[in-house]
Amino acid sequence: MMKVLRYSTQIHKWIGLVVGVQVLFWVAGGLVMTAIPIETVRSEHRLKQASPSALPVEQVLPLSAVVQSAGIAPSRAELKNTQRGPAWVLTPRDGEPVTLNATTGQPFAAMDANEVTALAKAAYRGNASPQMPVLLDPAPKETGRDGPIWRVDFNDTERTSFYLSPQTGEVVTRRSAVWRFYDFFWRLHILDFKNGDNFNHPLLVGLTVLTLSIVVTGFILLWIRLSRDLKMARAVRAARRKAP
Repeated sequence: MMKVLRYSTQIHKWIGLVVGVQVLFWVAGGLVMTAIPIETVRSEHRLKQASPSALPVEQVLPLSAVVQSAGIAPSRAELKNTQRGPAWVLTPRDGEPVTLNATTGQPFAAMDANEVTALAKAAYRGNASPQMPVLLDPAPKETGRDGPIWRVDFNDTERTSFYLSPQTGEVVTRRSAVWRFYDFFWRLHILDFKNGDNFNHPLLVGLTVLTLSIVVTGFILLWIRLSRDLKMARAVRAARRKAP
């Protein structure tokens, strides 16, 4: 039993040194994820609820005419109302979706900084002022999108950023200092520093196995020590009973 105790102690100690920092990251990440409401992380409190508006069907070109004009054979087509008017979103079998002005069948005209600022301000809930818009190409990784995108920063306490579609002017995603803080701990939590979405990679699996070994060896050590202490306590009681 002493040999088992010695080996278990060594395994527990050295593996603990290897994974102890990561366990700290897991606990800290879990605390961050449970302490900050996900609605705050997504900046939902900074986005105004859009009032539903009627789609001007009489001004909309039929899908067949738009498809013929665009030369696209879509596998999916969606007609929706946007801040810049009705739009057809055509998704081809291969490639990215194409957004067209539903009243002309052509791509929307490019937006300038003044229009972007007005659209972002109209979608924002709060008293903060928008900063000068910036057209980014390619889109930053934090947006999870491809292609160009407009970014508008607001000088609120969370340093909120709105990312707007250059075609429709819609706020397609929102980011803030809170989101970036949360994302940092999320990446530490899953050990995916590149994309932040893979929690099945070998490094994480390996560290999880090592952490499990610490728990197992810890229970072994606990059982051995409790058994030894129990034997010692019994011996002491027996000695006392024998004493004159």
